Amino acid sequence: MPKLVKDGAIAECSRQFLAKDATLDAITGSTDVVPLALWLAQKEALTSRGIDAVWVDTDETVDELRDSLNQLTLVAVHFPAFADGRGFSLGRLVRERFAFNGEIRAFGNVIQDQAHFLKRCGFNAMDFRAGTNLESAIQSLMDFSEHYQAAVDQPKPLFRRRAS
Repeated sequence: MPKLVKDGAIAECSRQFLAKDATLDAITGSTDVVPLALWLAQKEALTSRGIDAVWVDTDETVDELRDSLNQLTLVAVHFPAFADGRGFSLGRLVRERFAFNGEIRAFGNVIQDQAHFLKRCGFNAMDFRAGTNLESAIQSLMDFSEHYQAAVDQPKPLFRRRAS
């Protein structure tokens, strides 16, 4: 079973991600993670089958997902390339603006050097690309001990923390 880093520890992944153009016929069980377009088109049919996980690509917006978040336990964000940073913004929107308390997972071309910054944007699960040493990736969650800017994990910027 594939492994990932979740909540600062190595965890097994029992989820199956469906293709971006998947239809209801592709559903194999309640552990499937469906693409955003399928979720938006078939939300009632999917919830009746126990589906509680959606994945979003970086060329999509998450605004339409807002009203469904109470039915979801996992929102996964696909990182198609290392140089594509839009996934960080999607994660932060879901965690901060939409107050989603479930799992936000980064998957795709996710590398160890991104771990700390993904955590700061609200991701609590990371499915790193093949060959990543997960123990080392866990250590990367703590690459920096102090930050000037506010983020999901530290809502006050440094100058506000120093003033108090």
